[in-house]
Amino acid sequence: MAELVLIVEDEEDIRDLIEYNLKREGFETCAISRGDQALDVIEEKRPGLVLLDLMVPGLNGIEICKRIRLNPKHKNLPIIMVTARGTESDIVIGLELGADDYIPKPFSPKELVARCKAVLRRQMSSSQPPQEVYINGELKIDLLGHRAMLEGKKLPLTLTEFKLLKELLINAGQVMTRSRLLVLVVGSDVNVMDRTVDVHMASLRKKMGNYGSMIETERGVGYRFRNEI
Repeated sequence: MAELVLIVEDEEDIRDLIEYNLKREGFETCAISRGDQALDVIEEKRPGLVLLDLMVPGLNGIEICKRIRLNPKHKNLPIIMVTARGTESDIVIGLELGADDYIPKPFSPKELVARCKAVLRRQMSSSQPPQEVYINGELKIDLLGHRAMLEGKKLPLTLTEFKLLKELLINAGQVMTRSRLLVLVVGSDVNVMDRTVDVHMASLRKKMGNYGSMIETERGVGYRFRNEI
């Protein structure tokens, strides 16, 4: 059965563009223009993914995301935010509330479809037993052995660098905010600044050499590990 994607977008041209490209790739779509319709449609249609514009009338995307995550029935529903560039604070808030990714406008339809597929793949894999080894190209993370290998050689990583790389690789293709990474690798009880992540990330990239470019900076938001194609 084809996956149903709910599109919440008030600009008709963009809504039609998204629908056209998703249908070409075999997705089913349901498109609405108002945010206050979204929760009812989710309850009725049970989509597998929501593409959510932040600035829609009736109920904004941030509030929709928040309400979805507070509903036990839909808390794991994948959400991709679609937003205009320059709304970094909204992007960070949305990701912290539980959005799985974001796509800035203007966007490439090809990239949008690829992001949708990637989020759905992660959703499927998250329901499977946890892996012990994660591989992306020449990079390998062995969780049981607690080591990272690049081109067959062990990387001399600190504990924090290993944790950062592990989280990025496990969530490859997904934007990880600085604050989320801090909580994952340091803990919520430790009072440290977002800048701490940047310092560790710079050291990690340096140790990874040319492969360090796989860690992409999402300016004002955080980091994403680029998937190997």
